[in-house]
This record gives sequence, structure tokens and C-alpha cells, in this order.
Amino acid sequence: MPSSVESRGKRLCALLSWCVFDWANSAFPTVITTFVFATYFTMFVAESTTAGTVAWGYGQSLAALLIALLSPPLGAIADRGGRRKPWILVFTVLCVAASVCLWFTQPESSDVIWALTFVVLGTVGFEIGMVFYNALLPEIAPPERMGRLSGWGWGAGYAGGLACLSVALVGFVQTDTPWFGLDAGTAEPVRATALLVAVWFSLFALPLFLWTPDRPTGEHTIEALRDGLMTLISTLRNIGRYAQTARFLLARMIYIDGLNTLFAFGGIYAAGTFGMALDEVILFGIAINVTAGIGAASFAWLDDYIGPKRTILIALGGLIWFGGCLLLATGKVWFWVLALPLGLFVGPTQAASRSFMARLAPPDMRAEMFGLFAFSGKATAFLGPLLLAWTTQAFDSQRVGMATIIVFLALGFLLLLPVRDPRLGSG
Repeated sequence: MPSSVESRGKRLCALLSWCVFDWANSAFPTVITTFVFATYFTMFVAESTTAGTVAWGYGQSLAALLIALLSPPLGAIADRGGRRKPWILVFTVLCVAASVCLWFTQPESSDVIWALTFVVLGTVGFEIGMVFYNALLPEIAPPERMGRLSGWGWGAGYAGGLACLSVALVGFVQTDTPWFGLDAGTAEPVRATALLVAVWFSLFALPLFLWTPDRPTGEHTIEALRDGLMTLISTLRNIGRYAQTARFLLARMIYIDGLNTLFAFGGIYAAGTFGMALDEVILFGIAINVTAGIGAASFAWLDDYIGPKRTILIALGGLIWFGGCLLLATGKVWFWVLALPLGLFVGPTQAASRSFMARLAPPDMRAEMFGLFAFSGKATAFLGPLLLAWTTQAFDSQRVGMATIIVFLALGFLLLLPVRDPRLGSG
């Protein structure tokens, strides 16, 4: 009996440690690429807000291209090498080191290249690290609990990102007396948020490396490199053998473009169409992240009960309904009434997509398939914002431009319908 209790305790510790890594790494996209550092870069480092927005867009596009190119081959190589955690460690160190370097970004236009270089490197480290982190999911969770663990992890990610953002705002950004006596004249309090991200990520990533088990070592590095690349080439040549996976990745590529565009332009829409001030937009960003985290955690049970495909379809349906209503809404009150429940369906779309990929991937190809999963999230990342910009300009209307997001979500919904859920047969 003691050994059984001890074994259950170790399994629980392994699962919790895996979820805590989501709490750890979400600090980077929340503080660096979405709220604090992105705003600092466009408003104080670049020559102008317009120039900063353009430069930031180019940097994010370069990061997306690198992620799309590197994720599939690295995933294939990792499958041959066996272990995931060494890869997670390498890309965690890259993201943390890049965050530290961002501290040295002065509020001067001469530091634009410096800042973008390390934002790109940090983004690549974050995203490719997720390839191997996601590939651990089916290794540690039984099939009947995979959806729950994915949802809880995603919920922990939203919570961790918001917790780190709250510390950044209270301790450094929105205070007259920043911690550690930092000099506001040289933007030290804002720059220090990058150091906060580095410490946060490093500290909360430790449980994964200490208590989450890894796969046994496979081939040696050179053999893994050679065989992994050959396996990837073979997979792409014979993609018809993985038809269900290919169809899912195509559907996800479309609806994730819509979802990412929603995140990128939601605040802009709130400010431009509903006249919300900057502090209101930040409050909106925090609120929708809270509801997204609640949705990811609460829908996790549904994922295991009815399957990830049906969960994704329900979530996309909710996004389409509330998003369509938001296009017709007038006034801030209606914006808040509709936007907050919309957030409930954001997290489940992402979390159930991860668990669906874990169920579809062959056991000996999980990291490779999650590499293709990352590729599907970045390959056409430019398309949603580009179409929105063209449509907004053509019709001179933010509302019409935002309607393109609904098109992406609806098309992804339709493409997902014929994909077979391996857990439920055709359903």
C-alpha cells in the first residue's frame, strides 16, 4: 500500500510539474510580446509609433518564419533521439537569455535592432520549446485524461502570464516608487520587466526538469540528426498515410490564424470603434485572458468526455457567435457584455487542439508531429492580419475588417468537420 500511494504521489507531482511549466513560460508572450515591452518598443525606442509598429511586425514575421522552418526538422530529430527535456532546456535557456538582454534596450532609436534581435530569439526559444513540451503530454498522461491535463496546463498558462503581468505593473510600471529604486528617466522600471520574465521563467520551469519524467535516450546525436531528417522527408512525401493529421493541421492553420488575428487586433478594435482609452484596453486584455483561462480549465473535462474534435467545434461555434455579435454591437457596455464570454471559448480552442494532436500523433513521431503542429500555427501567420488590413482599408471600416476573422474561424470549422477523432471513430 505505501508503494502504491508513493507511486500515485509521484504521478501527481509529474503532472503538476508539467502544468507549472505553462505557468512559467507564459510570462514571455504576456509581458514581452503583448503588453509591456511591445508598448515600450513602439512608443519609446522606435523613432515613431508607426515606425515601431512596422518594425515590430517585421520582427514577429521573421520569428514566425524561423519557427515554421525549424520546428518540423527539430521535432523529427528529437523523436529519434528519444528525450524531450534536453531540448526544452536548450530553448528555455535561449528565451531566458534573450529576456535578460532586453534589459539593455535604451529608449533610443539606435537600439531598435538590438531589441528586435532578442525579441525574435526569445520568441523562437519560447515557441520551439513548446514543441517538445507539448510532445511530453501523451508521455505522462493516460489517454482518458489527456484533455484535462492539456486544458489545466493552458489555464495555468493564462494564470501565470497574468500573475507575472500583475507583478510587473504593481512593482515596476504603474507605480511612482518602482522596486529597487530604479530610475524612470532611463526607463529602467519598464526594462526591468524583462528581467522579471527571465527570473519568473527560470524559477517556475524547475519543477518540470526535476519531477516530470522523460522518454529514455534513443539514438546518438549524429544518428538522430540523420535519421530524423530522413524521417521528416519520408513523412512529407507520404503525407497521405497521415491523412487525418494533415486535414486537422490544415483546419487548425486556418482557425488559429483567425484566433491570432483576434488577439492582435482586439485591443485596436476596442480603442478605434468603441473609443476605449489605453488603461481600458489593458483592463480588457487582462479580463479576456482571465475568461480564456477559465474556459481552458473548465472545458478540459468536456475534452475527455466528448473528445477534442467536438470540443474544438463547440469552442469555434462560440467564437463565431459572440464574434459576430460584437461586429454589430454599439457602445462599451455591449462590448464588455459580449467580449468576456467570447474569451471563454478562446482557451478551449487552443487546449483541445493540443490534446487532439497528441491523440492523432503516432507514438514514435510525437515530437515530429508537434513540430508540424507548430508549423501549422506559423506558416500563414501573416495572412489573417494582411487580409484584415486590406479589407479595413478597402471599406474604410474596422468592423468590416474584423469580419474577416469570422471567415477564418468558420472555414476552419468546416475543414475540421470531416476529420476523424481516433477516440470516437468518425465522431
